[in-house]
Amino acid sequence: AVVLCAYLEMGGIDLRDRSVIELGAGTGLLGIVVTLLGARVTITDRAAALEFLESNVQANLPSELRPRAVVKELTWGKDLGNFPPGAFDFILGADIVYLEETFAELLQTLEHLCSEQSVILLSCRIRYERDHKFLKMLRGHFSVYEVHYDSSKDVHIYKAQRGSRKDDF
Repeated sequence: AVVLCAYLEMGGIDLRDRSVIELGAGTGLLGIVVTLLGARVTITDRAAALEFLESNVQANLPSELRPRAVVKELTWGKDLGNFPPGAFDFILGADIVYLEETFAELLQTLEHLCSEQSVILLSCRIRYERDHKFLKMLRGHFSVYEVHYDSSKDVHIYKAQRGSRKDDF
């Protein structure tokens, strides 16, 4: 999350008034930072994480920005009817590629949330062969490019989009 936050803070991507969803938010750091950068953010995780996530958002966002960040339950592959298809400009995930049994549901969720214009940004360590398997699955549905690598933390940031265009930020 820290690496993706730093990447976004570098300013190459204008997030002001953009619609963003964060998947598997955990502590909510990424969603909080993206809200501070001007986006309207839906910060999601499974039900068990929501209370802690909501308290972090309340504690770390100025009151005038809190309406721009909504915490919402999302279990990948389920609850998708609660999220309009293709409604987000950016779909973000930090360190969410690690449980192979969730890969199909994560991919289904990305497909549901993604429009032709949406940009998916995923930051992750490539620890195991299964991580390469997820990237291969992702490439079966999206054009995927590595846009940043932080060698000090061994974290890659991948950009995925529908179609075959390679837009630069």
